[in-house]
Amino acid sequence: MTTSQERARLAQSDNEIFLALKGEEARQRAGLELIPSENYAFPEVLTLLGSAFTNKYSEGYPGRRYYGGQDYTDRIETLARDRAKALFRAEHANVQPLSGSPMNQAVYLGLLEPGDTILAMDLSHGGHLTHGAPVSHMGRLFNFVRYKTDPTNGAIDFDHLRAVARETKPRLVVCGYSSYPRDYDYADFKRVADEVGALTMADVSHIGGLIAANVMRNPLDAGFDVMTTTTHKSLRGPRGGLILCKAEFARKIDASVFPGLQGGPHMNQVAAAAVTFRLAAMPAFRDYAEQVLANAKALAAALMERQVKLVTGGTDNHLLVIDTVASFGIDGAVAQEALDRVGLTTNKQVIPDDPNPPMRPSGLRLGTPAATARGMGHKEMAEIAEIIAAALNAKGDAATETALAARTHKLTSRFPVDGL
Repeated sequence: MTTSQERARLAQSDNEIFLALKGEEARQRAGLELIPSENYAFPEVLTLLGSAFTNKYSEGYPGRRYYGGQDYTDRIETLARDRAKALFRAEHANVQPLSGSPMNQAVYLGLLEPGDTILAMDLSHGGHLTHGAPVSHMGRLFNFVRYKTDPTNGAIDFDHLRAVARETKPRLVVCGYSSYPRDYDYADFKRVADEVGALTMADVSHIGGLIAANVMRNPLDAGFDVMTTTTHKSLRGPRGGLILCKAEFARKIDASVFPGLQGGPHMNQVAAAAVTFRLAAMPAFRDYAEQVLANAKALAAALMERQVKLVTGGTDNHLLVIDTVASFGIDGAVAQEALDRVGLTTNKQVIPDDPNPPMRPSGLRLGTPAATARGMGHKEMAEIAEIIAAALNAKGDAATETALAARTHKLTSRFPVDGL
């Protein structure tokens, strides 16, 4: 069945869903995705997500399944694991986690006991919900203690981190972020963990693709016990999770994923991850990753030229966080809505020790993976910064926003999305 036939069948079967699909495709083509955790998946990924592998249950692991008919599922999962290990220089890989949250939960539940202490980054300083936010189930099961960034320069305050570690004696030290615009020196974390006898885990979900391309540091090279990453975001793969670890933890990690936390893996997702790891090992992907970083720095510089205040004063990775209250006198939710109206998709974001509530935070988060995937470069980053500043200074003026929306559409029309 051809793609056009499949679409015609969907339109006939459920026209409401078909129209929503068409609308989302049009939105993605005409607008610009600037949320740093979003990207355009490789076309091969989209093909595999809608493939016959969707139909197959594969509880267990290659060679040790509970159902028959596993010749090809064993083949793709073995390829996915081997490719992931080679790409990230890991001793073991588990490619079955359904997404980032189960991925991290599997590590905690596999290597620790409920009630154990985990040292992780404070949510408002850039950490993730799965790093023990009180509203998460993991925050109720484990005793999370926090480290923060230095308010003067945005760097990790290692004096404070070491003091907390010595006082609380964590079983696990977690580093990783969802809104921290700087890089880590993982060796610093490893030294603190070794000092207190803790295991080390790095959640690199945002920068997994940049690590795969060798344009950012790899925690495994610093001796980390576990590294987790999602397979979408900067990797441009399917939505899913990946756990990489030392061989000594392989059995515990695998048992924690299945049967501990999940049933059958989504084999269409595993197949899509396998092809993603192959594409991420190509020279073209390294070129892409380098441009993601260059574009982020260019966008940050262009915004700061327009007197926009950035958390940590810039970026070392793919993302940046605007202090919208300090820069424009509006909260992040208002800023997000204004940029939506001009065709730029961003997300409201808390900033360190934010006095505002999460749904009306003081910041706005944006990044460059998706814009770079469309082929945009330094020139386009300058134009995007100009549109952002103009839209947020417009304070809702309809005429200004209409003109800026047209400008965004003119920009994106020059850079089609591969696969849409």
